[in-house]
Amino acid sequence: MSDGRIVAVEAYDADGLDGAQDLGDTALLPGLVDTHVHVNEPGRTEWEGFSSATRAAAAGGVTTIVDMPLNSLPPTVSVAALAQKRAAATGQCHVDVGFWGGAIPGNAADLPALYDAGVFGFKAFLVDSGVPEFPPLDPSGLRTAIGAVDALFVVHAEDPDEIVPAAASRRYADFVDSRPAKAETGAVAAVVEAAKETGARLHVLHVSAAPALAATMGVANVTVETCPHYLTLTAEEVPDGATEFKCCPPIRGADNREALWQGLATGAIDCVVSDHSPCTPELKRGDTGDFAAAWGGIASLQIGLPVVWTQATARGFTLTDVVRWMAQRPAEIVGLTRKGRIAAGYDADLVAFDPDAAFVVDAGRLRHRHPVTPYHGRALLGKVQRTWLRGTVVDGVAPLGRLLVRGSS
Repeated sequence: MSDGRIVAVEAYDADGLDGAQDLGDTALLPGLVDTHVHVNEPGRTEWEGFSSATRAAAAGGVTTIVDMPLNSLPPTVSVAALAQKRAAATGQCHVDVGFWGGAIPGNAADLPALYDAGVFGFKAFLVDSGVPEFPPLDPSGLRTAIGAVDALFVVHAEDPDEIVPAAASRRYADFVDSRPAKAETGAVAAVVEAAKETGARLHVLHVSAAPALAATMGVANVTVETCPHYLTLTAEEVPDGATEFKCCPPIRGADNREALWQGLATGAIDCVVSDHSPCTPELKRGDTGDFAAAWGGIASLQIGLPVVWTQATARGFTLTDVVRWMAQRPAEIVGLTRKGRIAAGYDADLVAFDPDAAFVVDAGRLRHRHPVTPYHGRALLGKVQRTWLRGTVVDGVAPLGRLLVRGSS
């Protein structure tokens, strides 16, 4: 290693390795790259913040995150807002942090300058985002944004015409019925059509409905992600009033979960990222258990690796597969050319991971801001033992992270 980068990868018994640390049976992985994280700072730092989010990331073996443009105030929809976001993050980050810009109605003219300022691309919603300052685009507005700048667009694809306003209810099934699979399949098909017509690079966020994958197959300029919760949790297991399970699009049935795993096996799904979207406990409405009123978002940044590994190994997948889904492909999709692999020239972002260690999730011991997660009490396999950022151990005390700029990372 030199200047925080890997110089060479040598054989285990190569000469000249005196003093090197032997991890024994512990696996050495590249640091994970999570391109879908809602940090929420500035403006809603009581939900989450750069210090707490990046501590949680490092504890979970994630060495690079890309922060979403909404839920912070202001949202990252202009160069001035990006400057505020970067100022808030400076000196707080325990892992490397990049930023998405946002595409909303009326800001197409701002997108080229925002892209030149270093965002990795632009997020757009086709449905209500949940916060009024980040309104959705209709399909025509998406094409206008795409035409304004040659950049990667990442899209929350649900069709608002297929979503039924959810009535107050403690039954999870009622919430799922309000956001049916056809809301995703239709919207994903519209995204794919836009990609075919324009040649733009489009990425479909957090696919939960496996039938939506059919439209993306064989379209070279469309990539797809899913999330640990869609690969692990099932609608059938969600108790009444357990609003910590609420996310949008929703967790669906067990058969659908298995179809998502098949999508990973065939390459229809490119990567697995957290969509870490926490809020205050009050906004989760644990007092009433009303799924309609609760904030939709799952907090899992710290435990995504063992969550996915537990399910993957049970289905015959290997750590090589998990690394491809959670490190290599996310880095490739967003253009992080020195992240996601253990190879010469790459940053020495590394994770010591014991794949055989079992533990039970205790929400109170997680490092994100609030102890709310649907994984509390769940038995998982695989523990992160240590995380290095550019060759230095991340101790959660000294913030070692850098703010990344597209094209120089």
